[in-house]
Amino acid sequence: MSAPPLPAALAEVLARGDVWRGDTLARLAESAVPSGHAELDAELPGGGWPRGNLTEILVDRGGLGEMSLLLPALSRLSAAGGWLALVAPPWLPHAPAWAAAGLALERLVVVRAGRQAAWCCEQLLACGGFSAVLAWPEAAIDARALRRLQVAAEGRPTLACLWRPQALAATPSPAPLRVLLAAGEGGLSVRILKRRGRPAAQPLNLSIARPGRTNRALVGPSLSPAGARSAAVAAVA
Repeated sequence: MSAPPLPAALAEVLARGDVWRGDTLARLAESAVPSGHAELDAELPGGGWPRGNLTEILVDRGGLGEMSLLLPALSRLSAAGGWLALVAPPWLPHAPAWAAAGLALERLVVVRAGRQAAWCCEQLLACGGFSAVLAWPEAAIDARALRRLQVAAEGRPTLACLWRPQALAATPSPAPLRVLLAAGEGGLSVRILKRRGRPAAQPLNLSIARPGRTNRALVGPSLSPAGARSAAVAAVA
């Protein structure tokens, strides 16, 4: 027996991009930035990294190719004239690699935030002047601060990514998208822990070269002396 047709008003609501059924993915193409990996885009609501919402990237060990995962999207935003902000990154960006990936270094800003990373992110998102804000908070961020970040990101044309430890994978978060990264077979394993719509079935193995084998996106164990002498907010040139 076939299901009865939906009322016209309900069908019209369900056809909107910002409304989704529990067994499907949200589709907000205009609010997503293609990741550069077709298999990942197929699993991300909207077909790419979301703008206007907080994304959590959970990873414990650097050097897995985690920044190379985001470089295609950041390059697309940079090519469109956008400003990019890195808040408290664990290493300075490797300028030649970022330039080779198509990023305009004169519009790349590094913020030495210390334990104020969450507050800095909130201010950068609220100002509305950045196409992407990526943060690596040194201090733990409580649930209230996470909610404030999600509210600050909501509805803005900004890719907002928060890098956090894998140990927090089971901890509830207001971020609509949470992904866990690990070393994969021949590349990077990407497990989608949370997304709007049906749960992801299994991790994705993406062919992403690790730093040291090709041009590196981030290098060094800490901020360089030149970075330490810079102002709290400095453009990388």
